[in-house]
Amino acid sequence: MRRRISLIAAILLCVTAVLAACGTKDAESVVKELDKVVSGMESYQGKGTMTLHTGQQPLEYQVEVSYQQPQYYRIKLTNAKKDITQIVLRNDEGVFVLTPRLNKVFRFQSDWPANQGQVYLYQTLIQSILNDSSRQFAVDKDSYVFDVMANYQNGSLARQKIWLDKSNYRPLHVEVTDANAAVMVEVKFDQFQFDSKLDKSVFDTQLNMGNGNAEQPTMGGSDEGLLDPMNEETATPPSGSNADMQDNDAGADTNEEKPTGNDADKAADGSANGSSSGEEEPSEGTLAPADEEENAVPAGFTAMEPSYLPEGVAQLDVQDIKFGGNKGIMLRYAGAYEYTLIETQPSDVAVSMVPGIMVDLGHTLGSISGDEEGIQKTLTWTYNGIEYRLTSGTLPETEMLKVAQSVQTEMGK
Repeated sequence: MRRRISLIAAILLCVTAVLAACGTKDAESVVKELDKVVSGMESYQGKGTMTLHTGQQPLEYQVEVSYQQPQYYRIKLTNAKKDITQIVLRNDEGVFVLTPRLNKVFRFQSDWPANQGQVYLYQTLIQSILNDSSRQFAVDKDSYVFDVMANYQNGSLARQKIWLDKSNYRPLHVEVTDANAAVMVEVKFDQFQFDSKLDKSVFDTQLNMGNGNAEQPTMGGSDEGLLDPMNEETATPPSGSNADMQDNDAGADTNEEKPTGNDADKAADGSANGSSSGEEEPSEGTLAPADEEENAVPAGFTAMEPSYLPEGVAQLDVQDIKFGGNKGIMLRYAGAYEYTLIETQPSDVAVSMVPGIMVDLGHTLGSISGDEEGIQKTLTWTYNGIEYRLTSGTLPETEMLKVAQSVQTEMGK
């Protein structure tokens, strides 16, 4: 009798073990299935919340993304507190950053996002799992959790944890950390749907600027349009643009040496002291002091300053200037590094060319260009209708990105 009971118990244990094994997948089997999912997927839509912890205060953005084979993307980032929305598009004409409310379009010719990923793009997340042979794997209730190396442009981002739904591998949550395991970027997906039916008009630049009615993608009955951040590229105006989309350089020439530190002193002083009242209007890309008789900045211009300063750096001064014929301000910094930050509000044109190497600032896209000697670099980006130019011959690129990402605070606040 005891022998029979022992035999039954052993059989039950074996059955239990087999059932448990069938219900649990190991890392290798999950990775194989993820490879199949990302290779066979035709489209997806997602929306959620992205929080940046890179500054003194967390910055929260609503993010929505649409993807359609072979290479169409539509991403929207919204800062609800500041009522600022920017859209990133990739279509047959290139990569565009749009600010519809202000009628601004900036165009890049780029392989983005193939050459640099985004934390809210499904392909980026899955590729980071597939490419990391030392990946860590865990099971957390209804999620598979991967801890892998982060491969982003920002070198301070070291690792990321990715939560995927067990049932269909949709993304649920992402945390990107620095070398000290501090969370720098966090994305929580509220909705995510594979193989959504998207019309090509969803990715049309003119329609997204409000010059027509694009067929907006929807999720869960929502009628909100889905929505946003790169290698060496030069920008050209889009072919087939509307007649009212005029090209504008919106700043200095790519090869022109940009003022910073003592160079900025020379530029400003030279402009101030070298002419009489008959001085010509500065040409595009030329820095000049503002006229004393008129206000330096246009109505509605809000000057911003970085909340992050590299160690050993302090603000030197703030000047009212004209740059490329546009009124604005120039903030100068000195110490361990010397750099200048120029802020202007370009004329209300629809299309501007953006030269240089595309970079991701989290809340928008930017471009880094250099002078002929490759010594001075300028990081240019636009946000809420203001164009920013951060120029330095000494500031490392990683520090430039940190400074640019922190330009979120109104001056005097």
